[in-house]
Amino acid sequence: MPVLIGTSGWHYRHWRAGLYPDSLPAGAWLGYYAQRFATVELNNAFYRLPEAKTFASWAEILPDDFVVSVKASRYLTHIRRLRDPKEPVARLMERAAELGPKLGPVLLQLSPNMSVDLDALRETLAAFPLGTRVAAEFRHESWFVPSVRALLEEAGAAWCLADRDGPQGPLWRTADWGYVRFHHGRGRPSSCYGRAALDSWAGRLGALWPASADLFTYFNNDEHGCAPRDARLFAGALARVGLSVSRVPSAREVPLTKG
Repeated sequence: MPVLIGTSGWHYRHWRAGLYPDSLPAGAWLGYYAQRFATVELNNAFYRLPEAKTFASWAEILPDDFVVSVKASRYLTHIRRLRDPKEPVARLMERAAELGPKLGPVLLQLSPNMSVDLDALRETLAAFPLGTRVAAEFRHESWFVPSVRALLEEAGAAWCLADRDGPQGPLWRTADWGYVRFHHGRGRPSSCYGRAALDSWAGRLGALWPASADLFTYFNNDEHGCAPRDARLFAGALARVGLSVSRVPSAREVPLTKG
């Protein structure tokens, strides 16, 4: 499978006149997006988990080769802080299962003030159905220890590589697949990535994983339309290090927006 490149969400009003034509109604944005990308990270599931019928409606719209990664609800990660995970995990997976084969990994993004809790992480990973790909994004430095790495390796879960403000975790590979998130570049306009930064990240991924590995990469820097533009630039950077990539928009289709 090629490296899958997408954005964290697709429904941003300020992408109108950028990625989305002015004349395209908002209800058609997902279908339009899916013609230009092969994956998306469902970021808003963190705030409100969609109903099963919503997942089913998306499955009907999306092409057969499309993959949806789902960010787990903050109820699990921030309110319960991974404690008693069986019910929220079961609810998430019951609804997301409506995507069928288009369901990709589930992302656990932990609160930046949640310190390491191996037992809670172990119980949460065990709550997912066998074969579910789970990635974990840790934002407190206490998680950056070998025991967490070993637990993820044992479970076949991915250590999420995240480029963000705040503590930067180690570049660990804990599974035969990978998950990468780009939160905020240092280029211009604000939040965009520069080409040198994207080239550096492409080199890191090329060194960590073979060309045959499944890699899921998402840009969460939606401001000014940076995410779809940077996804296209990153595809070129990955190709230069010998990795095949999924479809991305053309340069003409992803101009930066003003809002």
